Formats: sequence, C-alpha cells, structure tokens
Amino acid sequence: MSVIQTDRPLTVRVLLERSVQILARAGVPTPDVDAELLIGHVLGATRGRVQSLTITDAPVTVEDAVAITEAVERRAAREPLQHITGVTGFRTLELAVGPGVFVPRPETEFVAGLAIDSLRADASESPIAVDLGTGSGAIALSLATEVPHARVVAVENSTAAFIWAKQNFRSVDARNARLVFIDLAVALPELDGLVSVVISNPPYIPDRAIPRDPEVRLFDPEHALYGGPDGLDVIREVSRTALRLTRPGGTLVIEHGELQGAAIRSLLTADGWTATSTHRDLTGRDRATTALR
Repeated sequence: MSVIQTDRPLTVRVLLERSVQILARAGVPTPDVDAELLIGHVLGATRGRVQSLTITDAPVTVEDAVAITEAVERRAAREPLQHITGVTGFRTLELAVGPGVFVPRPETEFVAGLAIDSLRADASESPIAVDLGTGSGAIALSLATEVPHARVVAVENSTAAFIWAKQNFRSVDARNARLVFIDLAVALPELDGLVSVVISNPPYIPDRAIPRDPEVRLFDPEHALYGGPDGLDVIREVSRTALRLTRPGGTLVIEHGELQGAAIRSLLTADGWTATSTHRDLTGRDRATTALR
C-alpha cells in the first residue's frame, strides 16, 4: 500500500478526486459520498467541513494521507463504509457497528417508524415494546428515545451482535430500555399478554439466494441474513412469540423482502393475527407487514 500517487501537493481536493476515482472503478454505488465520509473520518471532520476544505484546497499531512489511502482501499475492496468508520447513523442516533453485527439500513428506519407511530398511539401510561433480534440495537434504541414514556426490551441471541448492542445501549443510555440475551422463542415470559408493540427485522433471505451487494454477501453475518428454504423460518417464530407477548389489540411489525408480503400476510392470518397490511418504503418497495392481535 502506498499513498495515492500524484505530482500535485497533498491537499483535500487532490485526495478527494483520486479517492472518488478509485471507488468508482471498484463499483462503489456512491463514490463521492463515501470518499467525503472516509476523509472526514480520518480528519475528524463532518462531511460539510470536508467540502469546505476541498474548496479551499487545504493541505493534508502525509500521515493523514496514508490513513485516507488505507481507508479508501478497504472501501474499494467493498468492505462496508460503516465497518471502516465504526459507526452508522440510524434515525436520530449514531451507533457503533462492525464485524459480527448487521449494519442497519435506511429502509429499516421506515420500519422502525411504523412501530414508533403505533407505540405513540397507545393510550397506556407506559406501553411496552419488544424488539426481537435487535442486532446493533438500532430499532429498540430508536423506540426508547423517540417514545420516552414507553418501556422497551431488546432481545438478541447472537453473542457477536449482543456485544455491539450492549455497547450501543451503554452509549445511548436510554433508561427506559433494557437488553436481554436469550432465544426469542422462550424470551420474556414475564411479559406474556402485556406488550403493545412487537417489532422484528429478522433474517429473511432464502438459503439459496445470493445477495447482490458484496458488502452484504461478504461482510454481513449469515445468522442475520438467511431465514431457511423460503426465508420465512424466523418470521414464523417471530409470529408465534409475538402472539404470546402481545396484549389484545397489540401490534406486530415485521421487516421483509419486497416479494414476501403476500406470503407473510397469509402466514400471520393463519396464526390468528388480524388486519394484516403490507407497507411500501420510500423507494416504493414492499418493506414491512403489520398486524393486530
């Protein structure tokens, strides 16, 4: 590895231009954005500040140039941006992520919003929400911070993911949220029939399907991706557990693939859920299905 080669002085503008070229050649979908974020990560600057430093052609030390080059080469190998920076944004939060935990996606922010709306609409003084398979804790912590009068419980059964979630619970410090390490099928018997909202972003990719994006295929943990032959094995378990946990009138929110809505509505109806409805995300794709107890 060597510093990006150029005959021009090392400045933010030069490094940004070359970084964008490298990332574009590697097929990174948003090379401009990623290059700015990587440079900002190394320099301890916001993306807006990087843009300002680019306009003024600010100089960069050799040490920072080396670090930027290393980060860009990692991203060009399609390592997720969030693994390199160690953080990701989710709704109003900044969360720690890395190897062993699923990196929350923007579309999941929409799914979390469905649960947040249901929780806010609950007339209880302190409604209870449960996030089954919390991963990094993104959904649970969003519910807890955006609906502060609610009580939120996050469940996780992956040791690697639990470590990341524990770190995020500690940093966000939402006093109305707690994290539990246990299999979802036997989780939280003390809350049977008391929960207002259950939400889950479970693994839903069929076992034989191959994710298109290298970032997903090569870096996301398999336990967070694959859900059995039809992709619905964990969703079936989520449905059964949520039936046990929810009170009459309680809401279930499940994230899923864009072609799975009809199958999930049928599954939930057969289990005894009512008012099943599939919702499209901001890209127009089916993204989540809700149901009432």
